[in-house]
Amino acid sequence: MGATRIPASLTQASQAQGGVGESTPRPDGTLKVTGDFAYASDLWHEDMLWGHTLRSPHAYAEIRSVDVSQALRVPGVYAVLTHADLPAATHYGLEIADQPVLARDVVRCHGEPVAVVAADHPETARRAAARIVVDYRELTPITDEASALAPDAPVLHPGRADAHAAHVPHPNIVHRQPITRGDVAAARARADVVVSGDYEIGMQDQAFLGPESGLAVPAADGGVDLYIATQWLHSDLRQLAPVLGLPEDKVRMTLSGVGGAFGGREDLSMQAHACLLALHTGKPVKMVYNRFESFFGHVHRHPARLHYEHGASRDGVIQYLTCRIVLDGGAYASASPAVVGNAASLGAGPYAIDNVDIEALALYTNNPPCGAMRGFGAVQACFAYESQMDKLAAALGLHPVELRRRNALSQGATMPTGQVVDSPAPVAELLRRVRAMPMPPERQWVTADEAGETIDVRALPGGRAGTTHGEGVVRGVGYAVGVKNVGFSEGFDDYSTARVRLQVVAGEPVAAVHTAMAEVGQGGVTVHAQIARTELGVAEVTIHPADTRIGSAGSTSASRQTYVTGGAIRRACELVRERVLDLGRARFGSHHPAWATAELLLEGGKVVTDGGEVLADLADVLGDEVIDVEREWRHRPTEALDPHTGQGFGHVQYSFAAHRAVVEVDTELGLVKVVELACAQDVGKALNPLSVTGQIQGGSTQGLGLAVLEEIVVAGGKVRNPSFTDYLIPTIVDTPSIPVDVLELADPHAPYGLRGVGEAPTLSATPAIVAAIRAATGLPLRRVPVRPEHLTGT
Repeated sequence: MGATRIPASLTQASQAQGGVGESTPRPDGTLKVTGDFAYASDLWHEDMLWGHTLRSPHAYAEIRSVDVSQALRVPGVYAVLTHADLPAATHYGLEIADQPVLARDVVRCHGEPVAVVAADHPETARRAAARIVVDYRELTPITDEASALAPDAPVLHPGRADAHAAHVPHPNIVHRQPITRGDVAAARARADVVVSGDYEIGMQDQAFLGPESGLAVPAADGGVDLYIATQWLHSDLRQLAPVLGLPEDKVRMTLSGVGGAFGGREDLSMQAHACLLALHTGKPVKMVYNRFESFFGHVHRHPARLHYEHGASRDGVIQYLTCRIVLDGGAYASASPAVVGNAASLGAGPYAIDNVDIEALALYTNNPPCGAMRGFGAVQACFAYESQMDKLAAALGLHPVELRRRNALSQGATMPTGQVVDSPAPVAELLRRVRAMPMPPERQWVTADEAGETIDVRALPGGRAGTTHGEGVVRGVGYAVGVKNVGFSEGFDDYSTARVRLQVVAGEPVAAVHTAMAEVGQGGVTVHAQIARTELGVAEVTIHPADTRIGSAGSTSASRQTYVTGGAIRRACELVRERVLDLGRARFGSHHPAWATAELLLEGGKVVTDGGEVLADLADVLGDEVIDVEREWRHRPTEALDPHTGQGFGHVQYSFAAHRAVVEVDTELGLVKVVELACAQDVGKALNPLSVTGQIQGGSTQGLGLAVLEEIVVAGGKVRNPSFTDYLIPTIVDTPSIPVDVLELADPHAPYGLRGVGEAPTLSATPAIVAAIRAATGLPLRRVPVRPEHLTGT
């Protein structure tokens, strides 16, 4: 990408007029908070049918027969489809096509789709689905590593052939990635202090606001138009078209209103089912999951078991690390191979350690499928290595921050994969900043007045439940820091496409931006308009709806969209600007020598010199011309990690965040209140400071959920709490004060120097909170989420 000079006036929030660097309001913000935003679940077509899915009640079972005759007799039913009715490809998958569209001979997880129904009313569709008779023979489910790798374990996906199978030791392992560097045996021999620990992370749900939903409309050309809430339009298209037996140009996808995602919409859910029903009936079909069904309709965060060992010299320098990370991928691969890669390559954390021996793997089991979720493998590793840092600091008699500072990565350091960190890595500075932030006052639940002390139970652990009045409440403080990659890794062709149009409308220059980026709540539509305003110097920018009529923008995940799609928009804008200036030189160049001699900019709807002299109005330069540019943009390439040593330039960028948690714990009742969760994070360049702060606070809150609240409880492969009654997410009552200190150290390889923001704070929030609880209670706490019984011994 060619170098672009940003006028100083456009880099300052006070003068940016909606450009880069300004806290520009979200265009969808008011609609969302007032309830007027149209989500995919609000889609409507006057003659549409409703789809419903029949799901397996078993975690692992043979299907002997499926009888749909009674369902078809229900008045109002238009279609009942099973595996036998599929017109083309029968399987799909995000990375490995191992997931059946509808189960045929076997179900491998609780909630797996077996049949779909289309009817004229959603309740009719549900009643009809209940009349489908499936003869199952239950099998003993594989639920953990021991049962998955046992000598007599059934192979869950026999005959699977893919790029990962050659270097995994067992067919029930989805993927394995070792990373070795240095000489661990020699380093262990010279270590003065060695600490080890076993850690466990429960299964977390994305718990997005809007359940899976979409509307499929059959088209006159034999194709289908799908309006869908998703994270990755073109990935859906790549998997969907073969299932429908259609060329991709006959499967047209348009993004509908998305109520959050966090990774849970990367895989297909109801896309194929709705389209199959629409094509079969010739009528539009809408599908909307209820909350119960949503728990079975998408992947979750991988639960994990981790063993870590660190050795250090007496001066606090870490000499070596060994670890083994076992992720439960559930019944289907989803994004497990990439999650394994992240867990392994980031498994040492933001620390310079010369000698490492890391192994990460993901299992096939009969538990719910797991895949992408905010943090993507790095969350699990971070809880373990940060717990180890606290344990090692205690063994050495050092403050937890001081131990981390002595081993912190910095620019020029080498990762365990051999990759040199070639942009700012201010780990020590983030720790210094977060430690220096003012502490919240003690005993916030007490107000003193002339009448004495008044207890405000809302500020106590347990809140209005009134279970404590301050007795047995102890405060603790904990710290953590994490490292997360930005963008797709390990040689993936990570790119985005943008089309930018500039023309005069009603006498004013107007820009239009079209990408396939999924706006899932992260604020991309805001930032994209800011980039266009900055690069083209116009006030009015229109963001077109995302669809597959333009090239891929990749997934809205991996903290990549501002980097990659923002980079594509910037590049397209640069080319538009070049054409504008060429027009101006042709039309006005003879009138002023500056057209040929000066550096020219577009600013405030005018063409100006770098000295600020106005040469022409942009509208006059454009006249009746319409400048339309579409471009792909790629960041620098990465490479696959060596399957045996884990060496390679695996990641395009790293992001870092540090947290300090302050908690209060009722040690008798096992209740925890997070009083404050302060964060310091390097964002490279805050394109929209308000949005950046919101992303950091949102990611921190999701980390809080994993620390003390959120877990999908699975027993015998079956989900026991598929509702928000029993699966608890943080509410405003649980969310503490989250002060944020934003550091901006530009990455020279990234557009505007920016660094992906959304995921890094999720990593370090969880271990910081648990460290604070440990400090308050003295308990080891090796598992998250922390439950009351972990604190009381009951």
